[in-house]
Amino acid sequence: MQIIFLGTGGGVPSPTRSLPSIVLNFEGKILMFDCGEGTQLQMFKMKVGLSRDMKIFISHLHGDHIFGLPGLIQTMSLLGREKKLEIYGPKGIKEFFKCFIENVKFDLGFPVEIKEVSEGVVCRDKRFKIVAKKAEHSILNLAYAFIESKKPGKFHPEKALELGVPKGPLWHKLQHGRKVKLSDGRIIEPRQVTDEPRPGLKIVYSGDTKPCKNVLKLAKNADILIHECTFDDNLAEKAEVEWHSVPSMVADLAKKASVKNLYLTHISARYRDASILEEQAKKIFSNVKVAEDFMKIEV
Repeated sequence: MQIIFLGTGGGVPSPTRSLPSIVLNFEGKILMFDCGEGTQLQMFKMKVGLSRDMKIFISHLHGDHIFGLPGLIQTMSLLGREKKLEIYGPKGIKEFFKCFIENVKFDLGFPVEIKEVSEGVVCRDKRFKIVAKKAEHSILNLAYAFIESKKPGKFHPEKALELGVPKGPLWHKLQHGRKVKLSDGRIIEPRQVTDEPRPGLKIVYSGDTKPCKNVLKLAKNADILIHECTFDDNLAEKAEVEWHSVPSMVADLAKKASVKNLYLTHISARYRDASILEEQAKKIFSNVKVAEDFMKIEV
């Protein structure tokens, strides 16, 4: 698992921060959260292939979070993408896509599937699921949680040998939760040679929001919480009026949710040096960093 911050600004871009877009690179699949202007250029710089298996999750329909979609889709088409692209977002995302396709004349060379979603499990496969909850912003905003499926427990080869299970394919089956039958007719259960399954990773992305109960619940025990933090604590009143967050509030939420690591993003262009946001947050929650464009996290 790799997390790549393509854009960490909010509202308008700055020389050092592009607009919101975050990528999870998970076992060859690209999961993108929001798509600000110029996202395809950021992808080029970080060598995130535009032809990869990809799903995009849009938090809300403010321009800084969606205006990158038309450019990304056209660039993909010009570069010969053939794989289907899936886009998930709140009500209105279909109309946005329809307007773009009908009025910008180019040949779309690959299928695009748009799914308007609300709260609950919005996407699932064997390896993970994506869960959405409504956050609190000036328009409908969906916060998303990537929740990895449970991982196999530790396999004990010495126990397998004691039970007469020969090294090879049978070990693999047991390690991945499947019982096996030996040549003498005995059935060996996975629990006899492996520990209990381990929980998978949980990564939460807030989109734009004031700190709220829904994001708190969604982020409970998350390995990583990526939360907007547009202004510093001195602008708390402005943040309240504009439905945004400040460091102390986000840090308090992270602490209550027992998250392991907190990353602040959606930083206002007024901050050439955003260290003040990290300093204010660390007074409450120590494992916090301000995200920067092109930051990579190996999880």
